[in-house]
Amino acid sequence: MSRIFHLARPGAWLAAGLVLAFLLLFLVLPVAWVFFSAFVNADGSLTLGHFAAFFHQPLMTEAFWNSLYVATMATIAAALIAVPLAYFTVRFEFRGALLIQTLGVLPLIMPPFVGAVAMQLIFGRSGTVNLLLEQHLGFTVPIMDGLNGVIFVEALHYFPFILMNLTLALRNIDGAMEEAALNLGCRGWRLFRRVIFPLAMPGFVAGASLVFVKVFDDLGTPLVLGTTNMLAPQAYLRITQVGIDDPLGYVISVLMIAFSIAAMALSARVLKGKDYATTQKGGGAIQRRRLSPLGTVLAYAWIGFILLLTLSPHIGVLLLSFASVWSFAPLPDGFTAAHYATVFQDAGGMISNTLLYCGMAAGIDVLLGTTIAYLIMRTRLPARQWLDWIATAALAVPGLVLAIGYLRFFKGVLVPGTDVLLTSTWVVIMIAYAVRRLPYALRSCVAALQQVHISLEEAAESLGATKMRTIRRVVVPLMAGGILAGFVTSFITAAVELSATILLTSSQSQAPMSYGIYLYMQSIAGRGPGAALGVLAIAVVAIGTYASHVIVERTGSRLKQRPVDEDLPPLPILPAEVAPVRT
Repeated sequence: MSRIFHLARPGAWLAAGLVLAFLLLFLVLPVAWVFFSAFVNADGSLTLGHFAAFFHQPLMTEAFWNSLYVATMATIAAALIAVPLAYFTVRFEFRGALLIQTLGVLPLIMPPFVGAVAMQLIFGRSGTVNLLLEQHLGFTVPIMDGLNGVIFVEALHYFPFILMNLTLALRNIDGAMEEAALNLGCRGWRLFRRVIFPLAMPGFVAGASLVFVKVFDDLGTPLVLGTTNMLAPQAYLRITQVGIDDPLGYVISVLMIAFSIAAMALSARVLKGKDYATTQKGGGAIQRRRLSPLGTVLAYAWIGFILLLTLSPHIGVLLLSFASVWSFAPLPDGFTAAHYATVFQDAGGMISNTLLYCGMAAGIDVLLGTTIAYLIMRTRLPARQWLDWIATAALAVPGLVLAIGYLRFFKGVLVPGTDVLLTSTWVVIMIAYAVRRLPYALRSCVAALQQVHISLEEAAESLGATKMRTIRRVVVPLMAGGILAGFVTSFITAAVELSATILLTSSQSQAPMSYGIYLYMQSIAGRGPGAALGVLAIAVVAIGTYASHVIVERTGSRLKQRPVDEDLPPLPILPAEVAPVRT
């Protein structure tokens, strides 16, 4: 036992213990309590009766199949949008290809529930598109009715996950593979189907599985569109209307986690046993080719149509935020800035709450992420990789399930020294944000530490610096770019979190912007201020995204200007007569 404890310094053991305690208290145990509640009766005995009751209720089985249907169809629709867009911009010469790819990623800066109402005004039964179609062509398209509306909104929002992963995969394909296929007479559609797309399959599967999980777990979009016959809305309604002790809410939570894990496992299974590696080195990617004049016109027409669709939620929200009246008309009847005045007058507290909660959550994330990254890469702690696995597991836990776990696990727990319930304070909202966004900050911190050569730490220690001083004065400054990028990523994604927020917000004074948008959108009169608040949320996310990219670019440039020679040995320890650095 003593040999195990000598594998690492006491400080490393203390840091690992504190991180593990946080993960156990705010992630593992609440989720485990959800699973436990789904399999026990009121008297504590184990049972599968709750699952049997779930599948014997027509509403629940309908919600189950509807969720699978929506997630599957939204993934297919997102693929139909992303695959041609990625292939055209990577495979052929286009003016403005970078601009096209940038615009294609813009939907991610706006949460789907924000644009859902605007999409109804544009594509709904009495929206802009259908009013014009009925007026000029005599028919309408029911694209926003029922489940179709959820599929449409989710596909337009989440397709960038496939676009980004597939674009990167296509760029990494060895051009020699394509040339060999062309020499053997494989061209056109067959070349794409038999050679190009199979080699890019890892990127496509990664993006598609992420889209499926995000759509399957989404709560805000179905609620805003009034579609409650799906799993996430049913879990929310069971907990809020029936009560926290209702077992069917926990059954739904278990099913949501199970399908999230199953989607990730299936994506890994699809790629298992197949080799997608190529020998391509710099400059050997597939060559861009020129389209014929007709092909260029058709390609630009298709890309323009897709971009117009994907940017329509942004356009709709912006118009709605300035519209005085917009009902049964292709465009607003008038414009006003009163909605923004209303937001700053009535929802100023929501904006400050968002900055407070997300700022503190992002700070916790980068602190935990930096600590975990250092422990797994710079220490010899036994089972240290488990810290990474547990923290990353938060990706598979929907925000709604985590919130239900908090309400159940911390039920009756008081804030120390007060008579206030912990679940009625804003602190639990902030912690939920931190846990949900920890994997993003962790990945940024791990990537940043991988670029810091260990010889720099050895040099500092050889000059007499303590381990803590080395971390504080050498490691953290060199990781600053990755830490800031992780902070910004956690902040902007937490700013539009709704699924956990909607359950954990106990009073309007605690509400952040995402909850305020949801409340405003519940009434016709509140849609204008809700859209104005949504525009502000989009601005916050857009500015944060831009700042994150600038930080990463500048950090990468700085590291390229000062490379570290991997072949150099650590600096030798100074002679004894040289005075050490004071610590």
